[in-house]
Amino acid sequence: MKNLFSNIKGDAFGGITAGIVALPLALAFGVSSGLGPEAGLYGAIFISFFAALFGGTATQISGPTAPMTAVSMVVIAGIVAANDGSVEKALPAILIVFLMAGLIQIGLGFLGLGKYIRYIPYPVVSGFMTAIGVIILLTQILPSIGYYPKEDEAFVENFKPQAEEVILENILKEEAGEGILVLENFKETIKRSDQITPAQILTESQTLAAKDASGTVGAIKVLPRALKHINWLELALALGTIFIIYGFKRITTVIPSTLVALVVMSGIAYGFNLGYRPISEIPGGIPVPRLEMFTTFSLTSVTPYIFTALTLSLLGAIDSLLTSVVADNMTKTKHKPNKELIGQGIGNSIAAVFGGIPGAGATIRTVVNINAGGKTKLSGMIAGVMLLLIMLALSDVASKIPAAVLAGILITVGIGVMDYKGLRAIPSLPKDIKFGPLKLSSEVLIMLVVLVLSTFWDLIYAVGIGLVIASLMFMKKIGDLTAERSDVKSLKEEAWADEGKFPESLKEEVFIKHVKGPLFFGSTSDFQALTEQIPQTAKTVILRLGRMQYMDQSGLYAMEDMLQELKKNNVEVLFVGLLKQPRYMMERIDIIPDFIPNEHIFEDFKTCLNWVKDNVDDIY
Repeated sequence: MKNLFSNIKGDAFGGITAGIVALPLALAFGVSSGLGPEAGLYGAIFISFFAALFGGTATQISGPTAPMTAVSMVVIAGIVAANDGSVEKALPAILIVFLMAGLIQIGLGFLGLGKYIRYIPYPVVSGFMTAIGVIILLTQILPSIGYYPKEDEAFVENFKPQAEEVILENILKEEAGEGILVLENFKETIKRSDQITPAQILTESQTLAAKDASGTVGAIKVLPRALKHINWLELALALGTIFIIYGFKRITTVIPSTLVALVVMSGIAYGFNLGYRPISEIPGGIPVPRLEMFTTFSLTSVTPYIFTALTLSLLGAIDSLLTSVVADNMTKTKHKPNKELIGQGIGNSIAAVFGGIPGAGATIRTVVNINAGGKTKLSGMIAGVMLLLIMLALSDVASKIPAAVLAGILITVGIGVMDYKGLRAIPSLPKDIKFGPLKLSSEVLIMLVVLVLSTFWDLIYAVGIGLVIASLMFMKKIGDLTAERSDVKSLKEEAWADEGKFPESLKEEVFIKHVKGPLFFGSTSDFQALTEQIPQTAKTVILRLGRMQYMDQSGLYAMEDMLQELKKNNVEVLFVGLLKQPRYMMERIDIIPDFIPNEHIFEDFKTCLNWVKDNVDDIY
């Protein structure tokens, strides 16, 4: 805390800029979640401030993110459906689940589990992030063309018979709760059913229609009907938003293009009185705690959602710590993972009490903050305060933002959140498993399983299944390698026997590193720290890879990142003893020969030493 005010000017500019960037996204994520734009704003305000204050990454900006909103959307839809389609009735239970997720994150931090997040393999993260993008795109098609199923009278009409059944079931449940025997008091049941009004049936039908068209499957199912009822004004607003977001970036990146699109398209729609559909009204004034969540709390009502809260907390942890790594790479600092989890948990817990949706560390906002001069926790706190001031001063104006504009913003978020690096690698990854005559890459299989299951079934279970498959495949590969190399024992980090004759005069210019064992998703973070071990005097690095029997996709990209960093610093890298499988992986994405030419790969250390003597000069 003593350094909190050491960079006031940079932190103020970084925090204000990040807060402005966060505004349209917070509104869009709030609308997408189903709780309204104010829920997104409240989440952004409280998570940004308190996660920065108590977290372990100095420059991180936190708030609602695409992955957290996608999962929250599923949680909200499930609880609302269990409460007769009423968001107001379901809200206490929803906020309790969000609160539990925050408290679990705090617990994970105190238990010191932050360091274990790195064991989630790359294909699982890749499939999940791409699925998030697909989910956002599919669910935003309907609002972007101005189609709302519950307002389509002909579509709603199809659900009236089912609505009558649901209402009658609710009557029978009420009678059972009152101790009324249906067979003995059938007249009472008839009396109550006669009191059902057309308005009640219509309301229930609209709820069922909205539920049927919700999610990715529902959106796809209702899309043919929606395309026959396009609201061309809403579509024009959405397309205009998308065009400005991508087009304005080509002019300048100093002003966030998302904010420009929000202001311009909203201004056109409001200024010309186009008769568009606005977002729901954003309440003004200071946010107040939703204390009814505690008065209506019961253990039985939230017990079914404990696993969901756990999953939400783990997702937030992964999302935040991945962003922390990005911040570390940009600022050359080192975050504290467990402290970051505690900060995120506190932020999410407080946000839940005030009715905000949960969030995590946001990569784009964090990058904006760093580039604008943010260096300490003060920048994240200022971003939260900035959003609060905007809400207090401009809530009436923000309430007039067209819903189609926010849908357009979310479509660009969905496109941007997909893992294109992983998708591009699909054709080039080695096909190492067989299904009868069909050969597939295990990495691609895991990614596709997570992608498909997340998109069309359940985000939570998809990640679990992906982890299980990745673990099983990894155990098989390591078992096979262990059987082949069973006489290999771990060695201490010391010079190997054939390095004894290395010239003393070149030891400052040349750094030798031994990589022992597989380079896989569980060891990449240690490998990524390799560049920090290299002395500043070294201009050549020799990697002894004869004991690195296996490399997975996570390890492959860790190696690529490390080589890029060394190349940027004009450090020459030599490989010694590179084995068949790692070489094949590196050739598939052109690490060899783009970063490591074939003449820099040696079968033994003696040959490498001769090259060093001929090509490296003693300059110290």
